[in-house]
Amino acid sequence: MSAPYKATDRLCEIISQDHHLLQMMSRFGIPLGVGEKTVAQVCEDNHVDTPTFLAVANYMKLGAATAILDIEKVSVEALTAYLAQAHSYFLSFQLPAIRRKLLEAIDCSEQNEVAYLILKFYDEYMSEVRRHMQFENKRVFTYVKQLLSGRKPTDFCITQFADSHKDIDHKLQELKNIIIKYYAAPADGQLLHNVLFDIFVCEGDLRTHCALENDLFVPAVKLLEETLKETADNPSSQENARTGGMTGAEALSEREVEVLRHVVRGLTNKETAEQLFISINTVLTHRKNISRKLNIHSVAGLTIYAIAQGIVHLDEVKMH
Repeated sequence: MSAPYKATDRLCEIISQDHHLLQMMSRFGIPLGVGEKTVAQVCEDNHVDTPTFLAVANYMKLGAATAILDIEKVSVEALTAYLAQAHSYFLSFQLPAIRRKLLEAIDCSEQNEVAYLILKFYDEYMSEVRRHMQFENKRVFTYVKQLLSGRKPTDFCITQFADSHKDIDHKLQELKNIIIKYYAAPADGQLLHNVLFDIFVCEGDLRTHCALENDLFVPAVKLLEETLKETADNPSSQENARTGGMTGAEALSEREVEVLRHVVRGLTNKETAEQLFISINTVLTHRKNISRKLNIHSVAGLTIYAIAQGIVHLDEVKMH
């Protein structure tokens, strides 16, 4: 299995290895001209959350297997902004560009029934994608913004979106097969071959986009929902927090201290959940909150913190 990208990797080398990440850069708002800077340096220069950038890049490189490792690291706000930019790219650029090429490549007069129906099929598909993405922009992303502001609407949850979310690339598969099998192109079919290639690329891009939403975005929002629920169920948790030398919003709650103690002792999320009689999702939520409050994202760093604050003794911890 290939190694995941790291914050210390030079971004120019990453892009050279996989040109598909150029689209990802633009959706994060990162311009070209990165020089010899590392991923972390480029992200910092452009006010992009580095763990979220790496989570998306590694998902594209390694697939869904990496998502579970990154869910608690990503910024839901940064990931939502990335997905919104992707929607803008599909609706304002990629899909209209394919339509323009399609118009040039085929005879769309009503006399040529197959070509006419191909264009009609594509227009209906564009309308379907637009409805799908506008729903996400207006309903799902607005809901996430409410969660990020600390409010949990009662009329919607991310599970509703996950249950109804469907891949939107299937009709493109059907369209390209129709063109390949049934449209008789003129002798010089270069334009048609070119637009067909673009359809293949768009199909793959849309498939990855939907999979990223299912495997990374939805679980990350679920963790955010869990966090708000935990706060609502334990309104006095901040007052009862064990500060460990910290104050205010950075203080760890008693439950977070318990989870931290288990983590640095080397227990897995499953073992921690079993010993504390909570769900694995709740453990992940606590771990994400701990890392956010302390601004420490590695187990080694959390171990040093726990020892320094007297939460555990050196002989209790599993050295990483």
